[in-house]
Amino acid sequence: MAWKFDAETPVYLQIERRICADILSGKYPADTQLPSVRQFALEAAVNPNTVQKALCELESRGLVYSKGTVGRFVTGDKQVLELEHSSVKSRIIGDFLKSAVSLGITKQEIIDYLNKGEI
Repeated sequence: MAWKFDAETPVYLQIERRICADILSGKYPADTQLPSVRQFALEAAVNPNTVQKALCELESRGLVYSKGTVGRFVTGDKQVLELEHSSVKSRIIGDFLKSAVSLGITKQEIIDYLNKGEI
């Protein structure tokens, strides 16, 4: 089944974020081979060049590395993975807080909601 994409964010960036999340969640463990560009493209129902761009971005951040013609692999560098996890966490929480503030939700309302343990 094709992946769902929103119209507001470039598709390659959405693919990059999804693969990054899959790496950080352990779907693709450290030092394991990722699916090929063609496999990702078929799964996502996008052009392989779009997937290639996403993977190049992940490679530039050190999350994945290439082994010549063998393919791409997830980094085994724990420091890189921890730094990326921290960066993603900050982005997600920042986006949430911006949305909450724009809706008029107060800091105390957020704290009260979190303290209820409904997440």
